[in-house]
Amino acid sequence: MGEARLTERGRRTRQRIVEATGMQILSAGIGATTLDDVRAQTLTSKSQLFHYFPGGKAELVRAVAAWEGEQLLAAQEPFVHDLSTWESWEAWRRALVAYYLHRGRWACPIGSLATQLAATDPETEAEITQAMASWRGLLAAGVARMQANGEIEAEADPQRLAAAILAAIQGGLVLSQPERSSWPLEAALDQVLVGLHARATSRATPV
Repeated sequence: MGEARLTERGRRTRQRIVEATGMQILSAGIGATTLDDVRAQTLTSKSQLFHYFPGGKAELVRAVAAWEGEQLLAAQEPFVHDLSTWESWEAWRRALVAYYLHRGRWACPIGSLATQLAATDPETEAEITQAMASWRGLLAAGVARMQANGEIEAEADPQRLAAAILAAIQGGLVLSQPERSSWPLEAALDQVLVGLHARATSRATPV
């Protein structure tokens, strides 16, 4: 059901269901998350759940993917839109670490959904692909701004660098999970910045 057709109370209830499902999926995985679990956690009836998500679990998971993508990008605001100086990249790094620290779980919700679904649900896969593409696009735009400012060499490929940054983040999170610590993620992000500094021009003055 489209949110535009819901009352304010209905939107709040729907959002509460989405957020609770997202936490359950992150904790137990998609396969172990049932609609009965969601109903119990959100104190909603079966009819109420299907009122908001007539497509059942598949529709609910797609809503979770969309919401998680929005949350992930919002957590990087405003820094991810101003990656034009070395200082702004450092500020972005701190914001990203703070986001995962606040969640209390070392897993990327979008990365986790992508791994679990693995092309089994084309619609949700498209939602996840779009979220990752949006994230990569913002990082690539930051690299391009650094090039325009003469901070990073013109030969660098912004899209490839952005893809490498995302891969480093996902890998850092995978290693952070068993450690229950932020240090592997922070190490990965530090290497991301080292890699960017390696592409700095002679006129640039990295911090």
